[in-house]
Amino acid sequence: MFSFNNICKILPLSAGLLLVGCSDFLDRESDSYINKQTTFSSYERTAQYLTGVYSLLPEGLNRFGSNAMLGDATDDAEFVIESSNIQKFNLGAWNAIDNPDDQWNRFYAGIRKACEFIESADQVNLDSYRLDPQSQIEYNNRLKDIRIWKAEARFLRAYYHFELLKRYGPIPVVTSTLDLNGDYENTPRPTMKDVVDFITKECDEAANDLELTPWRNVNDALGHATKGAALALKSRTLLYAASPLYVAFGDINEANKPSDAALWKAAADAAKAVIDLNQYQLADNYGDLFKNDFKNKEYIFVRRYTANTNLERSNFPVSFGGEGGTCPSQNLVDDYEMLDGTPFDWNRPARAAQPFVNRDKRLEATILMNMASFKNRKVETFPGGADASPVPNATKTGYYLRKFLNEDVNIQTGGSSSGHVVPLFRLAEIYLNYAEALNEYDPTNPDIAVYLNKIRNRASLPNVPSGLSQEQMRKVIQHERRIELAFEEHRFWDVRRWKIASSTLGAPVKGIQIARKPAGGFTYQPVEVEQRVFQPKMYWYPIPQSELLKLTKWEQNNGWN
Repeated sequence: MFSFNNICKILPLSAGLLLVGCSDFLDRESDSYINKQTTFSSYERTAQYLTGVYSLLPEGLNRFGSNAMLGDATDDAEFVIESSNIQKFNLGAWNAIDNPDDQWNRFYAGIRKACEFIESADQVNLDSYRLDPQSQIEYNNRLKDIRIWKAEARFLRAYYHFELLKRYGPIPVVTSTLDLNGDYENTPRPTMKDVVDFITKECDEAANDLELTPWRNVNDALGHATKGAALALKSRTLLYAASPLYVAFGDINEANKPSDAALWKAAADAAKAVIDLNQYQLADNYGDLFKNDFKNKEYIFVRRYTANTNLERSNFPVSFGGEGGTCPSQNLVDDYEMLDGTPFDWNRPARAAQPFVNRDKRLEATILMNMASFKNRKVETFPGGADASPVPNATKTGYYLRKFLNEDVNIQTGGSSSGHVVPLFRLAEIYLNYAEALNEYDPTNPDIAVYLNKIRNRASLPNVPSGLSQEQMRKVIQHERRIELAFEEHRFWDVRRWKIASSTLGAPVKGIQIARKPAGGFTYQPVEVEQRVFQPKMYWYPIPQSELLKLTKWEQNNGWN
């Protein structure tokens, strides 16, 4: 690491130069870096520096206060601890100064590191190999390593731009280093197209140099970007860019949902390009996919965590030593279909009497219900049960999270702890991207059903009904994304880009009221748990107030003034 006297250069685009602000986050790191030449003359230290670029990838799982998840700020869940900063989203108590998910500094730090790496990696001194006739194979291998590393850094730079874009809208595009003392006060804001075009171009260029699999030591390189990762990022970026919220940036009126067939076609083509790599396949079992199976062929790009018990300690039911944590909502539970493909309906007495029987298999893999088997005994969320109120930190909704948890771990001793895998891209998402984009510009295309059915059939569900209208298929696709990608940080963004957040994020969160029957068994009734607040301005995050003081020609995002 080294001392920065410069940050990142802005990219001249059609809208003019694009600014990057200097943040305290960057300044605070400066003293920890050693000399730049010392870093990048060494092959080993250069490799270590790339690891530092990766370290700023999005955190998944329990990254908010008190170990809350982003899903707790959606209609999919409620977090048990009221003092967690995630509750600010739910109460509408956030702004340009206090944002629980303000990632501006983090991702610009990642961009800066990626810029520095791309510019400096070719300085690695390989003379000891180049001049040795016996080391020519290793010399050429290391040259290839450096070329691939630079492509990985380019991918990461694009990824960090996308993470900023989906939060704040069009943001400064950074491509190289620039003197810290430059004056960019009058720089105009780029357009949505400017930023999307930059990200997708970066993805294409990175994909050209990346390989389908890590080419040297596969075990050491797991978690590094591949060609599939770059193309998957392009797929997600173009899907978002075609969505109503992005097509008319700044229009936060939910009645206006513009659509552009050319944008949807580009998104469909990008998703199909990933599929056509023929490098990935759906896992046989949905539940097993989230049990630290980082080598699973469904994964395209993941973030891995070393063995620990933090996630389990935060989310195990309270009688199992956990803190309750993320409590899935009745809103989400109700959306899981019956195994025959029909919707669950509380108005059908037989189903209401046994609401967890004969449901989509992803329900049991994702959520712990009352009397679910867990660690060789039952979860008790009924009144008076070991996992129910008034036990401290007991579930607010009647449900606990199961997805991602290692059930074998002993929270008290740490025994049987394992790592965790956060899927940043997996094949099921790409199938859903493809189906959604196709439905918007070519709604009769048979591939829509083909790829939806691949996902549904894994969950033992029947095929999508034939003869659906475009709007009906749109609802099916939105439903499948919610269920398939639950708690993988998609719902929070999907309902925004679709411009349906008032009726989802703004709807009351529900739970289940359970009562014992005198003759045995239980009755179940949905109940309201919490009122939620969503205002149209919340479709985009406010630009941090500290940045607007530098970006004097920029206006705050619509509604946050």
